[in-house]
Amino acid sequence: MMPTDATAAVRPRTRSERHLRILEAVGERGAANVSDLSAWLHVSPATVRRDLRFLSDQGLLRRTHGGGVAVDTGIELSLRRKADSLRAQKHAIAQHAVRLVPEGAAVGLTGGTTTAEIARLLAARGPVTIVTNAINIAAEMAPQPQVRLFVTGGHARSQSYELVGPGAERALVEHHMDVAFLGVDGVSAAHGCTTHDPLEAATNRAFVEGSSRTVVVADRSKVGRATLARICPINRVTWLITDEGADPEEVVRIGGSGVRVDRADGS
Repeated sequence: MMPTDATAAVRPRTRSERHLRILEAVGERGAANVSDLSAWLHVSPATVRRDLRFLSDQGLLRRTHGGGVAVDTGIELSLRRKADSLRAQKHAIAQHAVRLVPEGAAVGLTGGTTTAEIARLLAARGPVTIVTNAINIAAEMAPQPQVRLFVTGGHARSQSYELVGPGAERALVEHHMDVAFLGVDGVSAAHGCTTHDPLEAATNRAFVEGSSRTVVVADRSKVGRATLARICPINRVTWLITDEGADPEEVVRIGGSGVRVDRADGS
């Protein structure tokens, strides 16, 4: 069976989103066959075969007779490809997140498509202080006169456009943030917040330790999921903002851990 979250009930609106869903399914299960993917995505087997052939040519999975298998079960999707997925839900999450930020607050932003949207909304609202390790966020915010911007040093990760490692962590020790918005690859009651890369996890942990409140912004595809590197246990999170399609049972478990959970309507 394919993943049972609410994404399965919605036909992907773009080719890129369909590719993302296939990679998520293959990455989670290690392999997937054409018939299951066809039923899950509400497209023809011929369309799935074309998608698998394209993804195989890109080196993102290995094509097999009847399906595809992961080339790396910890597969991490590029930021550009992630941006095509669940756009409306991510925008709704970002809008909800901005409402939690008081005027004059210092805001920490890790890398991610949702945190980048939060930065845009904050800049449009008025004067704001932003501390970030995300190269793409820094590049977009630097020309904004109403943004007071602090950027960490560190080693650049091409997959996430983030500066990570000891240099980034030392820079974050020097800053206090009223609220830090954390982009993650997985969040669950059992495993807390996780990401794919250990260096990225350690840098994100520095955001948690340097903020008065930690708010995780994660769309439905991240809720209930755990990846390789642990950022922090769930009890270090103040708030989780996700979308209406998040697994309701996992939402209850996370809420039961003392985390406030809000679901933004991105329909």
